[in-house]
Amino acid sequence: MTRRGTSSDGSKAERRKTNRFPVAVPIEASWRDPEGAPVRAQATARQVNANGGFLEMAPCPTEGGRVTLTNFLSGETVEARVLASADSREKVSNGIAVELIVPSESFWGVNLQVKKTSIELQKLEKTLQSEGIDFRLLNEFRDTVDTLRTTALAVQQLREFQLKSRDTSEIVSMLVAERVRRATNLCQEIIADIDAGQLSQETKEVGELYQCLELACDRLRHLLKNNEMDRYVTTRR
Repeated sequence: MTRRGTSSDGSKAERRKTNRFPVAVPIEASWRDPEGAPVRAQATARQVNANGGFLEMAPCPTEGGRVTLTNFLSGETVEARVLASADSREKVSNGIAVELIVPSESFWGVNLQVKKTSIELQKLEKTLQSEGIDFRLLNEFRDTVDTLRTTALAVQQLREFQLKSRDTSEIVSMLVAERVRRATNLCQEIIADIDAGQLSQETKEVGELYQCLELACDRLRHLLKNNEMDRYVTTRR
């Protein structure tokens, strides 16, 4: 979003120069109403870039005014100009579009960085495909990117839930399930490496891997045994 030209009524027409990225960043907005009284409102940044973005909020300051934004998570504060509000543009009926007085990517936190990194990784994946990179390596790359996206989404949801004092157990369970999926895929890759003769006794840290897998199998054996016993008791009842 670049600084816009002034129209006949003194307003400015937005000409966004860079793409916005979807995020969910809790923000506190403060400004003064037409009578000069201070106003504060909670907001959630939804589409942002280094120059500004869209904030979902109510009530809203008027178009053309100044607003102070505070990132709830980092405590960082910036000044912004209101480019459009619910009263001035249909597409922002549930919030405002703002332009940061001093452009900043860091203000929006890690969410923006993760989104941008994800897009760059997608571009890199296409490059790897065009250069004929080994299929297994490409699959590993894709899995890493998927893990990044899943983890970033979970962290974003955890932040929102914690701020709203909501139960986060479902998100934690999703992360555990994702960890199990990754571990399963990794074990399958290791089995393939052994079968292909690419892993041997001389492979670095293979002994530590064996001990870790033994411990994990022991824990899983007890877990599954207890689940079977619980099922049997439930059926008998």
